[in-house]
Amino acid sequence: MVAKISTGGNMFGALAYNQNKVDSGEAKVLFSNRMLLGEDGNFSIGECMRSFEMQMPVQLSTKKPILHISINPHPEDVLTDRQLSDIAKEYMRKLGYGDQPYLVYKHTDIDRHHIHIVGLRVDENGKPLNDKFEHRRSKQITRELEQKYNLHPAERKERAERPELKKVDYAAGDVKHQIGNTVKAACYGYRFQSFGEYKALLAAYNVCAEEVKGEINGKPYQGIVYSAMNDKGEKVGNPVKASRIGKSVGYEAVQRRMEKSGEAIRNGKLKERTRKIVATAMQTARSRKELERQLKKQGIDVVFRQNDNGRIYGVTFIDHDSRVVLNGSRLGKEYSANVFNERFSGETGKIHQSEVAAPQQDQPTHQEQPGFTPKADIVSGMASVLGAFGGLLGGGASGGDEPQDTDRQKRKKKKKRTRRIN
Repeated sequence: MVAKISTGGNMFGALAYNQNKVDSGEAKVLFSNRMLLGEDGNFSIGECMRSFEMQMPVQLSTKKPILHISINPHPEDVLTDRQLSDIAKEYMRKLGYGDQPYLVYKHTDIDRHHIHIVGLRVDENGKPLNDKFEHRRSKQITRELEQKYNLHPAERKERAERPELKKVDYAAGDVKHQIGNTVKAACYGYRFQSFGEYKALLAAYNVCAEEVKGEINGKPYQGIVYSAMNDKGEKVGNPVKASRIGKSVGYEAVQRRMEKSGEAIRNGKLKERTRKIVATAMQTARSRKELERQLKKQGIDVVFRQNDNGRIYGVTFIDHDSRVVLNGSRLGKEYSANVFNERFSGETGKIHQSEVAAPQQDQPTHQEQPGFTPKADIVSGMASVLGAFGGLLGGGASGGDEPQDTDRQKRKKKKKRTRRIN
């Protein structure tokens, strides 16, 4: 659990930020504390502003009387509204703001549901409440809450907010850092149920993910390597082992993420929106390009995979609004690859790969953007991929060549339990 404390002087800005989320269906008010509101439960900005102003002293000894806190549980911690409310109350009480007026919002705009708290941090005399060692005390409180509610502890390297999700730009340099940020944000910002869906999602952000299995020095391994891609869908630079980025995007973590995603998609009926939009587009679109354009306007990218003969053998939909990635067959047999292959087989010329563009940040509408052609199956360059694992399990130097086994050695090998690596 990660808590971020901010202070300021603009109450309207803090309220407007949260109210905009409420208006768009991405947040709701969980409860209020010591707020002077009507019995109708009206939490409009105007009503909340009046309540805070009535309790705000005229004379202030600080320019920052406003408190804005976000509390972010681990992505794998699924909490009820009641639990989130109890956590907010206990956190504010232990931090010293239990008797202050404040509002608690639950945000659902990203996969990790979290809460925002807006309140006053001054007493009746206009003086700030004791904030000595506030950040240190906050960390101690979140640790106690993690233990009390049996939550995942925040790792030191992951106490900060999730990195921004944006396309990797190989020419910009620091490629390993770019890949790491993009992979972490995509992995925990979207839901997917297969490695193919995960791979299609990352391709939209110029990252190629490859599942690697084999043996090194006679020891079996399973892992993932990530590579940067250019806007043509071609791999550039050296692959990066998942272990160099972090366990949170390694083989086992991605497997767990797929299982959690499957539960969330089934229980939350998250594919209904995607299915409805795709069905409508299929009824009106007369060509493949028109279908892609219609879906993109609704915040959905489609990735068609095809063989050298142009036959479509796979289709994946990336819904950037619902934050789900779905193979066509998951939506129903009428959305399978065979259906699209038959539908578009008569189009003139060879069918090209779909263009997938990562959605622009802070963009209110879904506009068409320059895309690229992701590779469906990357089979070349496996030597460099396997080379990335050199020395990972053996005693050799990191990055060395993969050891070669003789035929006799291979015959002598016994079956061993698969060892997973990240």
